[in-house]
Amino acid sequence: MFDFILAHEAAVRVCAFAGVLAALLVLEALLPRRGGDRLRRLRWGANLPMVVAGALLVRMVLPLGAAGVALWARQQGVGLFNVLAVPNTIAEIASFLALDAAIYGQHRLFHRVPAFWRIHRMHHSDVEFDATTALRFHPLEIALSMGIKLAVVIALGAPPVIVILFEIALNATAMFNHSNIALPLVLDRALRRLLVTPDMHRVHHSTQPREYNRNFGFNLSWWDRLFGSYTDQPEGGHAAMAIGLPEFRDAPEQTFTALLLQPLK
Repeated sequence: MFDFILAHEAAVRVCAFAGVLAALLVLEALLPRRGGDRLRRLRWGANLPMVVAGALLVRMVLPLGAAGVALWARQQGVGLFNVLAVPNTIAEIASFLALDAAIYGQHRLFHRVPAFWRIHRMHHSDVEFDATTALRFHPLEIALSMGIKLAVVIALGAPPVIVILFEIALNATAMFNHSNIALPLVLDRALRRLLVTPDMHRVHHSTQPREYNRNFGFNLSWWDRLFGSYTDQPEGGHAAMAIGLPEFRDAPEQTFTALLLQPLK
């Protein structure tokens, strides 16, 4: 299977992305957690092109991508697992966990450092919360995130196929935990022992700083518990919780162009 993924990386990525997004949009229509999305057409018209803009920028700046850099590190014998003689399974599991922990740490950093927050806050300025919100990252943040990820990949000497699988898993789980799906409470409780669920991550999109500075995980839910940033539920409940940022709530602020220029405001 790993050889197939390496040989057909682009097709696997596109199929996984399109399949997960389509499935989540159908589930959101059938089992919505919240209603009343008056700006959906405007939001989707900005969120969907934003992921394309980010991908194009990364492709221009870093044409090899994370998997290509991992392959280069392996060929050059650079990185921890390219130097140490450890079983492949250990290197693969450790690399996946380390990459996920790095993304968690990066997310906290982007909330803590004002210059990074000016870029990251575009993600938080979405006034509703659905699977397309997971695609709403400024291209500059995508490029910065890729740079951090590449540094971790090189330092670890992460196996190329694990880098691909991690990026696919991160993309899929981010769309899932941003989705507007009403999960049964029992299922939510079971899932969040391992994964970040929509109810868990929705707290992070509250308008209240004491809530949007919690629950930073995108994939595995362990890091928030381990590093003391976990909150179980929003203070006022999910139905009543306001989403977004107070300063960017009007329709003109939700257009594609306004979002690209938002870090300058």
